[in-house]
Amino acid sequence: MRMVTCSKLKKELEGLERPTYPGELGKKVFDSVSKEAWALWLKHMTMLINEYRLTPIEPKARTFLEEEMEKFFFGEGSETPKDFKPE
Repeated sequence: MRMVTCSKLKKELEGLERPTYPGELGKKVFDSVSKEAWALWLKHMTMLINEYRLTPIEPKARTFLEEEMEKFFFGEGSETPKDFKPE
């Protein structure tokens, strides 16, 4: 088991088993994001895709999601859409 100091949850937790995203952002996530935080991101990303009706293969949508991922893990946090109402 690989441990990391999670940038999102601010404590030492089990790290990801393998890189989950390509490139420099993927390396940064692998090095400093826990499995628990990654699961939170997957839920948040799914909500963003659904609420904004994104198609993740489109370059503009990928750029948006990468920016939100960066904010979610390493910045001020990714916000929910203003009209979002959780079920």
